Amino acid sequence: MTLLAARSHIATARAITILTGAGISADSGVPTFRGPEGLWRNYRAEDLATPEAFASDPRLVWDWYNWRRELVATKQPNPAHLALVDLERRRPEAFWLITQNVDGLHHAAGSQHLSEIHGNIWKVRCTGCGLVSDNRTIPLQTLPICLQCSGLLRPHIVWFGESLHEDDLRRCNEALRSCDVLLMIGTSGVVYPAAGFAAIAKQAGALIIEINLENTQQSSLADLSLQGRAKDLVPLLC
Repeated sequence: MTLLAARSHIATARAITILTGAGISADSGVPTFRGPEGLWRNYRAEDLATPEAFASDPRLVWDWYNWRRELVATKQPNPAHLALVDLERRRPEAFWLITQNVDGLHHAAGSQHLSEIHGNIWKVRCTGCGLVSDNRTIPLQTLPICLQCSGLLRPHIVWFGESLHEDDLRRCNEALRSCDVLLMIGTSGVVYPAAGFAAIAKQAGALIIEINLENTQQSSLADLSLQGRAKDLVPLLC
């Protein structure tokens, strides 16, 4: 009955906002890069994904990101990614997707109305002139250089200790406050500011639907909770 109710709400929603986390990409075989499965050369993600780590040893940080890029390059969007693309195509004027993932799989699947709030592993940003550009070279040279100003490039990722970009935050707030359904997929709800998104939508009157393998810190806010894999449940909902 919960599945049928969720389907009904999505089908009749005036505006839908989606929030995705690591769980949707896990079904494509992408590791979380946090915790034991993300350990690399005895380094934790929290030790490498920081401005301080890059300033101290950019070569080490780029070695890690090259390893991540090589791994993610072998992965493909799964049925959950594709179902969201189909939903967007049917209702482009009433759909916005917010993802915490940096793997680019939503973009690869075809999502257009999209905020990649933590960045994209397939983009680089110059530490000199600030130019952001796509780059799918595998592997990159150990210390890649900007073709425009010869400055050192860094991954276009929001690292620990950095703030989300103002434009992304503004667009997310608009989508959260204007939707009448927020569908949360595979997010643990512990990393801010995304951990506060459900509360924003709830306060604005949205119905909250959660899909996850288990209860999360956001489950108490959910009006409908579905437990299972995103690749199985999202196509049924959309």
